[in-house]
Amino acid sequence: LFAHATGFHARCWDAVIRRLGARHVIALDQRGHGRSEVTEIVHWKVFGEDLAGFVAALDLRDVVGVGHSMGGHAMVEAAAACPDRFRRLVLVDPVIASPSDYGVGGWRIPSEGGEPHPTAKRKRHFESPEEMIERFRDRPPYSVFHPEALDDYCRYGLLPEPDGHGFRLACPPETEANIYMTSMTNARVHESVRALRIPVLVLRAKRPPENRTIMDFSSSPTWPGLVGEFRIGREVHLAEHTHFLPMEIPDRIAAQIEAEANAS
Repeated sequence: LFAHATGFHARCWDAVIRRLGARHVIALDQRGHGRSEVTEIVHWKVFGEDLAGFVAALDLRDVVGVGHSMGGHAMVEAAAACPDRFRRLVLVDPVIASPSDYGVGGWRIPSEGGEPHPTAKRKRHFESPEEMIERFRDRPPYSVFHPEALDDYCRYGLLPEPDGHGFRLACPPETEANIYMTSMTNARVHESVRALRIPVLVLRAKRPPENRTIMDFSSSPTWPGLVGEFRIGREVHLAEHTHFLPMEIPDRIAAQIEAEANAS
């Protein structure tokens, strides 16, 4: 079961899934993304609740849960809520901060002047998926994406405009901004981390610089001490790679998932 990052969608996992063996795989669009309903996000707990409800509704069992960034955060919450349904987790840079960071800022922008998160200003209209691919191909962070992953991100991250002229982002820029602005609301996630009794693999990207800016997505937003909070946790530190691990190195990520899925 695959859950994606903020601003992405289920089909961003395609490049990884193509590299897996013959398996029953499900990847879903989380609320506000892809083909799922766009709703206001006021608290990150909803992502875990949605995922737990999805697992229960489909009566999924023996699940290997794989989540990237916000999807990893949600996967932890879902596995804690449905402990009898998950076998193990692979958390790809799961954007879980240290307990002391919650409620005191994190990735938020100071509210002076009511300034929105910069992602609210993203270009939202494209004449075609090809225009989006060409626009992003050479600009960070998309420039590090594997060509397959960039193609999937653009082609499946657009919806036709209602008037029939061109395409718009499936995840509206204001929704993406709202998710970033509320990223430090769910301190409860650490209770879920400590509650898990299944093996958990954390894949963490390179360490962030001390002067990291709010729009620097090149490095890991995950607390380095996170792996030690899991009862059965281990970590692989991919120190040469960015936060966008599934899109950047799909072969490596698929191999890690395959190994976990095959483990007894």
